[in-house]
Amino acid sequence: MTGLAFLLLIIATIAGYLLNRIAARTVRDRGERLHSMTSYHGLFSALMVLVPVLTAILLWLVLQGPVIDAITMGNLPPGALEGLGQGGTQLVLAEIKSISLGQIFGTPEDWKLAAAEHYTALKATAGWMLVIVVALLSLAIIAFARSKVTAAFRARQGVEKIVNGLMIFCSVVAILTTVGIVISLSYETLRFFEKVPLTEFLFGTNWEPQIPLREDQIAAEGAFGWLPVILGTIVITVVALVVAVPVGLFSAIYLNEFAPPRLRSVIKPMLEILAGVPTVVYGFFAILVIAPAIRSFGQSIGIDVAPNTALAAGGVMGIMLIPFISSFTDDALSAVPRALRDGALGLGSTRGEMMTTVLFPAALPGIVGGVLLAVSRAIGETMIVVMAAGLIAKMTINPLDSVTTVTVQIVTLLIGDTSFDNPKTLAAFALGMMLFLVTLMINILALRIVRKYREAYD
Repeated sequence: MTGLAFLLLIIATIAGYLLNRIAARTVRDRGERLHSMTSYHGLFSALMVLVPVLTAILLWLVLQGPVIDAITMGNLPPGALEGLGQGGTQLVLAEIKSISLGQIFGTPEDWKLAAAEHYTALKATAGWMLVIVVALLSLAIIAFARSKVTAAFRARQGVEKIVNGLMIFCSVVAILTTVGIVISLSYETLRFFEKVPLTEFLFGTNWEPQIPLREDQIAAEGAFGWLPVILGTIVITVVALVVAVPVGLFSAIYLNEFAPPRLRSVIKPMLEILAGVPTVVYGFFAILVIAPAIRSFGQSIGIDVAPNTALAAGGVMGIMLIPFISSFTDDALSAVPRALRDGALGLGSTRGEMMTTVLFPAALPGIVGGVLLAVSRAIGETMIVVMAAGLIAKMTINPLDSVTTVTVQIVTLLIGDTSFDNPKTLAAFALGMMLFLVTLMINILALRIVRKYREAYD
């Protein structure tokens, strides 16, 4: 029924648009001068239907599940949940839902079969009620919007108010989401520092987040010094930038200034394809192609190379960052006024001299900002380093050695059935907070560089 409700919403939106536009044309054809164009009258009706009805559908879908679950569990026979905790109650509800879907294992009790039938009936009733509510609400709003079609009605201002309200709502959602992330990370990080000293975390050189599972267990005390983890992250990031920055910059310079238009129209889309490749594909490429190739080459010249190396993970990550840096550089170069190019060429500079002495320096703030944003992207990358980098934290800067990163450790720490209130699990939030702070500082630095050295041209 949810699909039918959305279909009704689409039909009502289109109908409201057409109805108001036709009505506005009728008013105009009678010789009256409309304040707004007929299309704005149609858009006003469409938005008036779309926004509130879509909001009602989403709220209904959010509240429908908990309400039906509560009614179903409330109608169970007395004593059915006696002696069961919260976990046992959730298992009973999950079993009832499975039975309602026809997934029956064993021979369930009669009261569970009855509860499943009741649950199915409630879902069907709620679906039909949603369709009825959508239909009635859409008709009421269409009638209200139709009554507004007059020569003096300011439909354009009405549309702008609705769109402005939507943009403000989206901005508030983004801000609240960021605030929620910071609060949740901060709370769990403070819980971690209640168990592990801050100095040990910030300045410790050993990362072994193991905890004893029983009182007599030894060699599992745990060490939570994050320096080896951040060092591995820096090593992989540096390798990625060594690959991505030169290739990205030179490809952008060539495509922007030296490439023929036909060649640019071919190479530019091919380069952008790299940005759309899923990171898991890059991870497979690193672990199946690049890492074995590096290891074989190292053996051929007598160098010991680890199975998972920072060089393989960072190199493939650099390939992923090439279109990112190239796009930023191309946009920055294109933003430089054409008069500067023509003036340099008119004074006798070659195209290469014009690029190195005029165009590139003028675009440098945007280029540096793009590179710093690529750094934050490299630091926060997960899938490639999870598949191609190591799991053991080492205090090394050797790119041929196996290292770990912050993102790899976060994934590792949150895998498994370890309780949520021990240092091993809470360490993931501490690492996440440090990663958040590092990327935040990099982004702030990028914005400051762009604003400080930005050139304004007439």
